[in-house]
Amino acid sequence: MSQTATKLVVERSPVFGASATQKLLAFASLVAMLIIFSLASPNFFQTQNMISIMLSTAVAGVLGIGVTFVIITGGIDLSIGTLMTFCAVISGVFITFWGLPWPLGVAAALATGALIGMLNGVLVAKLKIPSFIATLGMMLIAKGLSLVISGTKPIYFNDTEDYNLIATGSLIDLSGWVPDLVIPNAVLIFFAVALVSSFLLNKTVLGRYTFALGSNEEAVRLSGVNVDRWKIAIYGLAGAIVGIAGVIISSRLNSAQPAIGQGYELDAIAAAVIGGVSLSGGEGTILGTVIGAFIMSVLINGLRILSVPQEWQITVTGLIVIFAVYADILRRRKSV
Repeated sequence: MSQTATKLVVERSPVFGASATQKLLAFASLVAMLIIFSLASPNFFQTQNMISIMLSTAVAGVLGIGVTFVIITGGIDLSIGTLMTFCAVISGVFITFWGLPWPLGVAAALATGALIGMLNGVLVAKLKIPSFIATLGMMLIAKGLSLVISGTKPIYFNDTEDYNLIATGSLIDLSGWVPDLVIPNAVLIFFAVALVSSFLLNKTVLGRYTFALGSNEEAVRLSGVNVDRWKIAIYGLAGAIVGIAGVIISSRLNSAQPAIGQGYELDAIAAAVIGGVSLSGGEGTILGTVIGAFIMSVLINGLRILSVPQEWQITVTGLIVIFAVYADILRRRKSV
């Protein structure tokens, strides 16, 4: 890695940058919300409700981790919601339509996500289409193909119990110590994806170039780095992670629902931004995104328990996203 790119990474790394403060504020907000909702309702801290929060966080959290890589480069990916659905449908085609073993369906879902992600990268890096437009178009393409391939009907995995256990089974059963405390595999997969992604982002060349591209892409290019190749690789990695989310949600529902993914991209991007990932690029952490995803889930769950109408839940979520983006703008002004 060149000296110029290394300097950019050190200057904008989450260890040295202001995003660490944003991450601490997000964590403090999460703790405050947990306290407030637990005081407001005795049902909030029940074991089943905590498991429900973790389950609802798993899909949006995995998507948030995937889009974190893209946002740190200074881009955006609006296709992750419908791409998740498309990956689930492809898994259904392999397992239900073609009768192949479920591991092949899982592999097909991840490969599909990676390929579509790389295609997004090609559109952005090679064709110079703005990421907003390129991924918006891909969002519509993935949605259309999901409906066409599935015939607009859900694809069920009724004859494949093992596939359903990917998300709903449990490798950790603590009910012997705490009643009903059984951690679903979907949550374990979410945490595993977070750990691996954090390693990739902070300890590998791909991660260093992810930060460098978001900090100053032209400087990285002038230092002799093949920017296009790395950008395609980063979008491909994000797509593969989205494929994991597709497997989780289809396993949890025991079906590939061709119209379920739209809207998930907003939750994922919101989780990343709330967790301190800067929309201007160059800053962010996987831990911050995980915290942001839990903030979103705890907020919605708490408002639902308090019987707040859904339209107000959506309104409050939107206000929080706007506040998080504005806080990032103020933070960047002070750091200049």
